Amino acid sequence: MAIAEETHPGTVPAPTATNSPDPPGDQERWHPNSSLLMTLLLLLALVFQGPVRGALATPVMQSWMTVFVAVAVQALPFLTLGVLLSASIAVFVPPSFFARALPARPALAVPVAGLAGAVLPGCECASVPVAGALVRRGVTPAAALAFLLSAPAINPVVLTATAVAFPGEPEMVLARFAASLLVACAMGWLWQRAGRTDWLRPPAHAAYEGRGKGEAFWGSVRHDLMHAGGFLVLGAMAAATLKAMAPASWLRTAAGNPAFSVLALAVLAVLLSICSEADAFVAASLTQFSLTARLAFLVVGPMIDLKLFAMQAGTFGRGFALRFAPATFALAIAGAVLTGAVLL
Repeated sequence: MAIAEETHPGTVPAPTATNSPDPPGDQERWHPNSSLLMTLLLLLALVFQGPVRGALATPVMQSWMTVFVAVAVQALPFLTLGVLLSASIAVFVPPSFFARALPARPALAVPVAGLAGAVLPGCECASVPVAGALVRRGVTPAAALAFLLSAPAINPVVLTATAVAFPGEPEMVLARFAASLLVACAMGWLWQRAGRTDWLRPPAHAAYEGRGKGEAFWGSVRHDLMHAGGFLVLGAMAAATLKAMAPASWLRTAAGNPAFSVLALAVLAVLLSICSEADAFVAASLTQFSLTARLAFLVVGPMIDLKLFAMQAGTFGRGFALRFAPATFALAIAGAVLTGAVLL
């Protein structure tokens, strides 16, 4: 006769035969970290140092390395300074200051906000969250968007970098300032006239709100420096590759057609996504192209590129970015061509 096992309240049943250890798929998996990957790369470089040394000794690779190092070393100080200044502004200057400083009439607030970019250094990575903060604080979207486009293009750090990259050609600095401000104001007025409120999603709070100022400052510096520095390296690599490896006949063909050269460098600016503190040095290395084509590169890049499209979509909504980006691209090319015809 079987006797039923008595169970008292509060007791835990003994494990049964069905209880088994976690399956292998549920166990913690091993993931390589960056230090291990770097160590492996160094070991591979040591093992294959002979072939690597031979490849680097070729004339093409020596030319590539020369252009890459020149672009990166020239641009890095300006990139670092711009990141420090933009983090200071984003953390220590309250967004309510801009709301009080702008005129109440949107038509007047647009050029004032555009000109504010000339005295507020920052890269395009910082201008998007600042513009989002302005909209949250009640600034008219047209003025906030004018600031978003002008600040990365006409601030003192960018203009100084442009002057250093184009020595003896001060007209490039003036042309960049005039074309970028013209496009920023035109886009602000266009949004004021044709934009709809349902196209612009209210931006969320900034990632560093609620933290201490020191933590927010260094967090912003680390993020922007790593983010923008990576794009600088990619841009320098692309410029070096174009300079050293592209057939001269291709470059002459592209540069020889004025309309195609402007469009080609405008598309290149979108694809490279270089930080505005560094793009002048890449543009200066493209000596096969006219000054107007390189001006288009400098005007388009800080206003719309791949990373900016992603940031604008994340801040204001994908519907906004899908409408704002093509209009900005077209107006930036038109503004660069018009300014180049007058000043260059």
